[in-house]
Amino acid sequence: MAELNLTAQWFPHLDLDSLWAATQETLYMTALSGVATFVLGIVLGLALFLTAKGGLFHNRVVYSVISVLVNVFRSIPFIILIVLLIPFTKTIVGTILGADAALPALIVGAAPFYARLVEMALREVDKGVIEATRSMGARLSTLIFRVLLPESSPALVSGITVTLIALVSYSAMAGVIGAGGLGNLAYLEGFQRNHNDVTLVATVTILIIVFIIQFCGDVVTSLLDKR
Repeated sequence: MAELNLTAQWFPHLDLDSLWAATQETLYMTALSGVATFVLGIVLGLALFLTAKGGLFHNRVVYSVISVLVNVFRSIPFIILIVLLIPFTKTIVGTILGADAALPALIVGAAPFYARLVEMALREVDKGVIEATRSMGARLSTLIFRVLLPESSPALVSGITVTLIALVSYSAMAGVIGAGGLGNLAYLEGFQRNHNDVTLVATVTILIIVFIIQFCGDVVTSLLDKR
């Protein structure tokens, strides 16, 4: 009872059920877009690495096309990207409001960013190991799943950690225009109604999520790093 009274005293406008619901929406958007970003980023990063100059399948045209697309989409400010993707989002989701409606923009905004991190991670793999694997007649799938990805796994995990943190920020921005989550709670219930306590708690909750993601990412990276 004392804790409830203290909460009511310091955070008079805060509704714990709304906070929990908003937190769940933020975690939902981050998790689903994070999985899709990881998969697409790996695919795009591999394509960039393999078709780059000196790569196994050097192709200047393919590399240039993918590189331009990646650079364009990772350079567009996220809030503008959401607006640009409204017709696309409405077509595939059926609405432009809610957590599901934010997913296309989150994925399109984050996947190119992670793809560049994947490309840089793959470039750090020892070329001697790659050449030795190729000289033994290994298939491309073997090279990718037995050499490239395992050898670059610490950097890949570090990269997805940074990307997930960016996705949390993106989801907060998406919340401002109706995607739900903690950003929506902070803006609608906090800022617009001048409830500073709600804005503060929503912000602190976002920071806690970011700290947890960073901590987990650091732990996994250290476990994978063989150096």
